[in-house]
Amino acid sequence: MNKTLFETLKPHLIAVGFFLALTVAYFMPVFQGKELSQHDISQWMGMSKEILDWKAKTGVPPLWTNSMFSGMPGYQISLVSPANLIQYVNNAFWLWLPTPANYIFMMFMGFYVLLIVMKTDWRIALAGGIGYTLASYNFIIIQAGHNSKAHAIALLPLVFAGVVLTVRGELLKGGALTALALALQIFANHLQITYYLAIGIFIYMISEAIFAVLDKRIAGFVKSAAVLVVAAGLAVLPNITSLWATYEYGQYSTRGPSELTEKKTSTGLDKDYALDWSYGQGEALSVLIPDIRGGAMQGSLTKSSATYKALQANGAGAQAESFIKNAPMYWGEKTGAPSYLGAIVIFFFVLGIFIVEGRYKWWLITATALSIMLAWGKNFPGLSDLFFDHVPGYNKFRTVAMILVLAGFTMPLLGMLALKKFTDAKDASIYKRPLMWSLYLSGGVCLLFGLIPGFAGDFSASYDSNFSQYDWLLTAIREDRMSALRTDAFRALFFILIAFGLLWFYMKGKVKLTMMLFIIVATVLVDEWMVSKRYLHNENFVSKSKVETPFEPSVADQQILQDTGYYRVMNTTVSTFNDASTSYFHKSIGGYHGAKLKRYQELIEYQIGKGNMKVLDMLNMKYVIQPGSQNQPLAVPNPGALGNAWFVKEYRIVPDADAEIKALTDFNPANTMIIDQRYQDLVKGLSIQPDSMSLIKLTLYAPDELKYISNAATPQLAAFSDIYYPKGWNAYVDDKPTDYFRANYVLRAMVVPAGKHNITFKFEPEVFITGEKIALAGSSLVLLLAAAAIVLSFRKEKKSV
Repeated sequence: MNKTLFETLKPHLIAVGFFLALTVAYFMPVFQGKELSQHDISQWMGMSKEILDWKAKTGVPPLWTNSMFSGMPGYQISLVSPANLIQYVNNAFWLWLPTPANYIFMMFMGFYVLLIVMKTDWRIALAGGIGYTLASYNFIIIQAGHNSKAHAIALLPLVFAGVVLTVRGELLKGGALTALALALQIFANHLQITYYLAIGIFIYMISEAIFAVLDKRIAGFVKSAAVLVVAAGLAVLPNITSLWATYEYGQYSTRGPSELTEKKTSTGLDKDYALDWSYGQGEALSVLIPDIRGGAMQGSLTKSSATYKALQANGAGAQAESFIKNAPMYWGEKTGAPSYLGAIVIFFFVLGIFIVEGRYKWWLITATALSIMLAWGKNFPGLSDLFFDHVPGYNKFRTVAMILVLAGFTMPLLGMLALKKFTDAKDASIYKRPLMWSLYLSGGVCLLFGLIPGFAGDFSASYDSNFSQYDWLLTAIREDRMSALRTDAFRALFFILIAFGLLWFYMKGKVKLTMMLFIIVATVLVDEWMVSKRYLHNENFVSKSKVETPFEPSVADQQILQDTGYYRVMNTTVSTFNDASTSYFHKSIGGYHGAKLKRYQELIEYQIGKGNMKVLDMLNMKYVIQPGSQNQPLAVPNPGALGNAWFVKEYRIVPDADAEIKALTDFNPANTMIIDQRYQDLVKGLSIQPDSMSLIKLTLYAPDELKYISNAATPQLAAFSDIYYPKGWNAYVDDKPTDYFRANYVLRAMVVPAGKHNITFKFEPEVFITGEKIALAGSSLVLLLAAAAIVLSFRKEKKSV
């Protein structure tokens, strides 16, 4: 290899090796055969159990599952899109590292690449990669099992790198990188993060447009913007199957409009539900002081804590040690997920506000401020309501506090650009005044809370009422909360003083650039590593067998599983509609998913949640799992379960959704069917004649194909206990396509002709069939474009050396 080219690549190879070493060190238990115990991944294993079992049995994953919420599209849980070739690039990008180490490695590399693209010193890029990646939120979400979110966050900087290159005028290279990185980011399948990424890019492009006008380079900007539009379109194509399916499903999910009169004003999620997880205004300071609101929901205390001493003094004995391992330290609004970005990063960010040039500064400040204010959600209703009611797509997402990921990107970016500006100056002393003000502002906040922690509040939490009878315990807990805040405030001040001192002595010529930058890398690493280890540490890793089998069947589960038929189970020993453990063993009435079918959610709210057994009968709920003695669940049969299909004796036409769901309050589904008037033509002229010998029963079950036989002397009206979903389920009678319709608000129904017949329902979504063809062509095009950009760039680089 040409020596000059090697010397060019050498620092980047060092960076890759360093990031790889950090990743392995943090996730050492994974490389020793253990796996991370993650709540949401356990829940996902419950959701996807039927899909994965069926795939193992047949080799083909079903596109529908009946294991949750009485049935929903399987591709909303576990989508396999073989035609999307981007997934193979995805694995190569993070060197085939095991999950979740791969996400962290990609975060390191993505931010590093962005800073190199923005022409920073590779050592500053090294510090930036560490600062962005080791932010506490990234490890909190990984510990919780939000893997797709971490995946999407990991690729966010790489998309921006492509955008920056394109706007700079490197159209082929930038466009290709944008298309590939965005295709990978969308493949992560966390559209909320992608949506926030789009907001960030939009703000950046508005800023660039303003400067293009001021600098009279409008033509160049228009070309760049056009390339980015094309690149975004290309990035969508490989992922069209999942995007199209999600968009289509969204029209019928809780993120879509309701037909009920009292809910028609919303075209997305209910506002209260969407804004439920909002950041407290004071809680946003966790970017600087992680324990500003106590840290995570439950924290660990030492035996020197006030809580432990109080427990011992009041005779708690051995229970004291157990209590302090999961002490109720959090006293914020609700999130319990501090977004600590590092004291040094925040110090540099403040410095950036003063010294970075306007082209980058203003969009980064704007995006940061908007991100924080939107994260406040219901605590900043003016802005939040404006976005929720008027910005397209914003009301499709919940947990608005998540938008802080945008600030988690913009703040370290502006901070590293500030460090670049400072070190690029021929005489850094020109920044003496901004440097001092940065210390006063960032360090002053830390000093204020360190000296007067009560300035943050009274350290009480809403759930403190659980300990209301123990005033002595509450007093001790609040004392420990105050102590944690004070400790973290002084801790942050310590690291800020180190960063300030390094820049000060560099400015005075007392410290060389190389030494200063490597010390900054080391201190940023130590600072954020220590805080992130509070939330994701070696104790979170368990044996692989425990992760692979997240749920053990209870005696009740084992009893129910003796029945090999197709029926449903309702588990009241768990949070029925927010827990997927039941789905691991049974076809569940409940489940765990962020986007249930809208009508099913309404059925829960208006009927199931009010104990309407007739509705549960029509859903073929054959067993209820109830609490028993000695914490042993009981399996209680439901004799009223109506089975997989039945003929009704009469039907009633109702005018709209309001009347339809109300009619379920007092009806007998075994005899009566409730039909919306929009389907009345399908039962027009039907006069049901009693036939005591009529028969309809299930003969074959597959998650996405159900077969029945029917026999009746006269035409009958059949109700099926499966969920109606209009996009993909097709009905056939004797292999001939046949109309069917929705009844009883959520079920399938059909007029069955007289005689003996075979009835089949197949889930054949056109979105998947057509989408895969587009995905193959689109991903091939993106990969060809990326290959062309690499080849041409390599040739250009070779000529330059």
